[in-house]
Formats: sequence, C-alpha cells, structure tokens
Amino acid sequence: MAHDEVISSIKFDDRGLVPAIAQQFDSGEVLMMAWMNAESVSETLDTGRVCYWSRSRQSLWRKGETSGQTQSLKEMIVDCDGDTLLLKVDQIGVACHTGRRSCFFSAVRDGSLITIAEQIVDPSELYKT
Repeated sequence: MAHDEVISSIKFDDRGLVPAIAQQFDSGEVLMMAWMNAESVSETLDTGRVCYWSRSRQSLWRKGETSGQTQSLKEMIVDCDGDTLLLKVDQIGVACHTGRRSCFFSAVRDGSLITIAEQIVDPSELYKT
C-alpha cells in the first residue's frame, strides 16, 4: 500500500531521516525517541508494528525483533512543521535497551542527575540471539 500523501507531508532531513517520539497511547508516558526514514514510515503504516531506521546498523529496525519488546502503532501524528513524528504506541515490555520502561530515566534535580526509573529487565536477557 502506498503512503505517498503521508510521506510527502514529512520533512526528512538531508540524511532522509525524521525524529520520531514514541508515547504510550493510553498513559501518555514518553518512551523513547528514534529515527525513521520513508521506508520505515511506510512499513509501520502497512503493518501496524513500529519500524525505525537504525543509524548505527544503517538498516531498518523493527522494534522488538530481537528483544520481543514490541510497539504496536495506534496513531501517527505529524507535527506542524512536518519535521517530527509522534507515534502513539502500545509498548509490550520495556522500550529502552537498558531494561527500563522508558529511555527517559535520568532527571536533573537540585542540580544533580538522578535515576528516576529503575531497571525492570536485565539487558542481557533482552537480546539473546
């Protein structure tokens, strides 16, 4: 299925990427930020399973493919400038490779960086191949 209208509304950067923020659809919890390209956007819309672009591997990254910690797309929202996506998702398990529910687990409080979310899963258990 072609998604030409959606793809043309997105302003990808000079590398062909756009930042995508994943948010738990029912609680509003911000889970993570990753990158998408036109192919990953299209695949996500086709399958309903969130697919990102891995800059380190230079390949599609189907969230949960190796860890089982998947994201199902509930809604994709394009911001006013077309240069950022908000993905409302249903996150199964943890979103962060550190074994935490969210990648946003450190906060600055009283001038110091503190951990505000503990590890739920040992990362070595997430990526058994």
